Amino acid sequence: MVGDYNPAVTAHVAIPRALEIASLTTDNPVEVVWVATTALQNPGEALHGFDAVWCVPGSPYASMDGALGAIRYARETGMPFLGTCGGYQHAVLEFARNVLGYAQADNSEVNPDTEMPLVARLSCALVEQHGEIDFAAGSRIARIYATPSAVEKYHCSYGIAPQYVGLFDGSALHITGFDANGEPRAFELTSHPFFIGTAYQPERSAFAGAAHPLIQAFVSATAGKLTSAG
Repeated sequence: MVGDYNPAVTAHVAIPRALEIASLTTDNPVEVVWVATTALQNPGEALHGFDAVWCVPGSPYASMDGALGAIRYARETGMPFLGTCGGYQHAVLEFARNVLGYAQADNSEVNPDTEMPLVARLSCALVEQHGEIDFAAGSRIARIYATPSAVEKYHCSYGIAPQYVGLFDGSALHITGFDANGEPRAFELTSHPFFIGTAYQPERSAFAGAAHPLIQAFVSATAGKLTSAG
């Protein structure tokens, strides 16, 4: 778990429970280890020996560079990756900077004066709000959910600025989840074994004791990677 653990953050309480449920329902053992963003000056060294990365909510992070470095490491090494809420935002930012070459892309929550606010304040905050997500036909996330739409819970005030969505056209990063207004709410990397980000927090399902299909898929992808590695 890449993030700065805080027991007062609801998602930080939910995620270990959600992973435990997914572990039991997929019959794949899971060990949860928290890695603070400040411990990621050398992501390859800090994450060596881990099998997957979940970049968790709770931004702004103590070290934005640490979070971005961990995301890049997972992307470049093929480690299964899940980013929810703040993790989703920073995964999009990492891709824009390091793959598309937009070094100036930034998060306006951290840098209000940025010339390119790729991650910006939402026109309508989604704090403790539920919303319906429509999945792109044929996408991996649609296959995981096995349904064309789902209702999920948010706790966010920032997201991908609509005016920059077109930057990703033709790239490996596909926006595959949309709200009722067509604004981006989930993405996946088609060039990666498992790399998915969501603006919403699927981990909240743990409070109802429910197994979430996306978290089950994340755990299964991790187990599959271990099996293929021998």
